[in-house]
Amino acid sequence: MTRSVRKEVMRKVLAASVPAAVVLAAFLTPAEGFAAPETYTIDPAHSAVAFKIRHLFSRVPGRFTKFEGIVTLDQADLSRSGVSVTIEAASIDTDEAKRDEHLRSDAFFDVGKHPTISFQSTGVKVVSKDKLQVSGNLTIRGTTKPVTLDVDLLGTGPGFGGGYRAGFEGRTRINRQDYGVSWNKALEGGGTILGDDVDITLNVEAERKAQAPGGEKKPAPPVEPKKTPAAPAPSGN
Repeated sequence: MTRSVRKEVMRKVLAASVPAAVVLAAFLTPAEGFAAPETYTIDPAHSAVAFKIRHLFSRVPGRFTKFEGIVTLDQADLSRSGVSVTIEAASIDTDEAKRDEHLRSDAFFDVGKHPTISFQSTGVKVVSKDKLQVSGNLTIRGTTKPVTLDVDLLGTGPGFGGGYRAGFEGRTRINRQDYGVSWNKALEGGGTILGDDVDITLNVEAERKAQAPGGEKKPAPPVEPKKTPAAPAPSGN
């Protein structure tokens, strides 16, 4: 093979390799247009955990007043989002003190043995723009069952007085018998005092956690070199 032929072959090989290298680099280099998932803390003062259950022939509402949670929101890919919520079972409030004490007893939530109710998401499905199905595990009275919440992403943006916020509304229906919340009484004319289906509604406003400016890590403190002990002076002996 002559020198001119070898040069031509090398030129073609290099020409074919450069585009492939560019494409590979594009995949390996993080794109500036795609933001990382953001962490939001649920604001209890602007959120609510509510429920409704049938009592005789009407539907009685109730709520839990103490709860906390974290929302991970990936606005570039909502399916990578998630949520974790913990509720104090003893904070149940139906505007009737005697009934609330009954609900805290071992006939219902048994808050002495099971002080918290929790939900941990396991997956998010994007149904349409700003509408999600959030699957996860709901734990009540020590029993964990899978549930799915229909969630509306209500919006994100600057909060009043600073910060950055996001709003959501979630809904699901569970059967309380699945969690061992089984107290009931039969009615003389047939049926029972309470229904088994419980409709749950979550209204959530969450604030994005502040990040360090530029996301830069603090430099490690300088390491001082170890001092070598001076050699002992030679003796005169």
